[in-house]
Amino acid sequence: MTATWHRVDEVPGDGRVRTAIVDGRSIALTRCGGRVGALDNHCPHQGGPLGEGSIENGLLRCPWHGYDYDPTTGRPPEGFSDAPQAFDVEERDDGVYVRLPDVVPRPRSVADVLVETLVAWGVDTVFGMVGHSNLGFADALRAAEERAEIRYVGIRHEGAAAFAASAYGKLTGRPAACFAIAGPGSTNLLTGLYDARLDGAPVLAISGQVPSKVLGRGAFQDVDLSAVFRDVALSTVTVNAGSDHAELAATAVKHALDGRGVAHLVLPDEVQNLPCDAPVAGPLGRRADLAAAPSAATSTAAAEMLRAARRPVIIAGQGARGAAPELRELAERLGAPVLTTFRAKGLVPDTHPLGGGVLGRSGTPVASWLMNESDLLIVVGASFANHTGIAPYKPIVQIDDAASAIGRFDAVSVGVLGDAAVSLRTLIELLGSTSAAVDQRADVAARWAIWRAEKARRAADDRGRGVSSAAVFAALSEHCPRDATIAVDVGNHAYSFGRYFESAGQPVLMSGYLGSIGFGYPAAMGAWAAAPDRPVVAVTGDGGFGQYLAELTTAVKYGIPIKHVLLDNGALGKISKEQLAGEYAVWQTSLVNPDFADYAQLCGATGIPVRHADDLDRAVAALFAADGPALLHVHADAELV
Repeated sequence: MTATWHRVDEVPGDGRVRTAIVDGRSIALTRCGGRVGALDNHCPHQGGPLGEGSIENGLLRCPWHGYDYDPTTGRPPEGFSDAPQAFDVEERDDGVYVRLPDVVPRPRSVADVLVETLVAWGVDTVFGMVGHSNLGFADALRAAEERAEIRYVGIRHEGAAAFAASAYGKLTGRPAACFAIAGPGSTNLLTGLYDARLDGAPVLAISGQVPSKVLGRGAFQDVDLSAVFRDVALSTVTVNAGSDHAELAATAVKHALDGRGVAHLVLPDEVQNLPCDAPVAGPLGRRADLAAAPSAATSTAAAEMLRAARRPVIIAGQGARGAAPELRELAERLGAPVLTTFRAKGLVPDTHPLGGGVLGRSGTPVASWLMNESDLLIVVGASFANHTGIAPYKPIVQIDDAASAIGRFDAVSVGVLGDAAVSLRTLIELLGSTSAAVDQRADVAARWAIWRAEKARRAADDRGRGVSSAAVFAALSEHCPRDATIAVDVGNHAYSFGRYFESAGQPVLMSGYLGSIGFGYPAAMGAWAAAPDRPVVAVTGDGGFGQYLAELTTAVKYGIPIKHVLLDNGALGKISKEQLAGEYAVWQTSLVNPDFADYAQLCGATGIPVRHADDLDRAVAALFAADGPALLHVHADAELV
């Protein structure tokens, strides 16, 4: 094996030891009795960092278990042979040189095979945190990133990684990966993964694990991760030395895609670096076409109801995201308003003559009035959960691609099982040109006129205690790019956003059925990764942003240009409202916050404060004009929501 001399800097003083990084390798550099020594920095027993030890009585003592070595030769006390490798040292006129064996390229490993298979299946983004039990897989990710095959985003908290991956899956229908160490790193992923599970977003979760020989014996960070993840994941599998490594990675991605949920891989520490020459298991021939057509009987029954209805209304949920053209065509054929759930806000823009806005608790009186006046609801890809506000007492044609969703809470008139776009296309063709429906465009326009007048009155409200939410979202409606993606957190601001923001078609990401506070900012990172060329907006409250505010430094590090609208009312305002509604005292909901605009500046982002409604237009314009990540800190009135 060839070796090369390398000059080292900062040689320690006599009787001292330090760690030196030489040619990318960690060396324990010593000086003792006037002689310089260089040892491999790993104690041969437990891998302890000898460079962090001390020299006592002329011997180098391991900081982990007190074992002694000669600081220049590495030899232990007489009678023992377990010595760290010692390297040749020369003291020259221009400094100290250490002779190290040349680096040998590492062989292709299990971790490489796993990463290459994920890439073959279209996984292009990983959010995570590198640590001691996932280093082999992390190095395979590094190599893939150098080949421009994958993007790695190193986050500040694993929960943010899972939320970002969930948002990526919601937006694209494809999985991103989130990545963590054993024990607490992996358990920190769970909240974001439950968000993905409940909202049907494909995500791949990857956990490092303690070495197999100590697993189950109470070792440091020894947690049975498959048991922990069994409820949240469609599948959880440990990759062992004798596993078909490529096939396990391929199957995990397939589970996430086909089941629209979480797949989990556990990687014991020692398995990641095992040499492996297995071929990549690609996706060719492994996926079915999920765009199933509905049965002829249910399609015919639905078309007959549609043909007879005079005031049909279409309600679109998140499951209709891929059917926007068909929704509009059916609506325009019937002159029928299209209402959306909050998760589907923007699917049909509020500016469309038949766009009725959001229905339900976060919705507008436009949508609720139109539903109440209807004689038939065509519900596409919506859950019927209590927050959606869908009236179960109306005649309903329900379209969904999951059999379990049909009539989940209440009976429907006709349940159409099939892909949203295919089913709507079938209904359009069966409907033909015959319909009893009246054109409701005039009703939609009249209801919007009433609501916009009310919104203008609310935007003008000023009690001298901060800016009203109506004013904030009027300004955002004016300035938000039409091609932006908007990630919204949980709280009072979310209800206000649903009511007041007029969408020009921007897709909205939210924590739907989990309803987890803290989702908004990490989700914006996921939206950026899914579509880096599109503007990304985060809308949060102070409570939600406080949970992951360190991720602003992640945005700065990677140049993620999130435009963040932060409504700060100094409280968990939604909880205060719920306490009052339940006739409880308002208790422990107040917050102590920093000046978030100053905080943004300290993190290297743009921070813009707003204390008065008169400043909103200028400030929101400046937000979108700023380069890189920017934060608009709105001092909001807690009661003007």
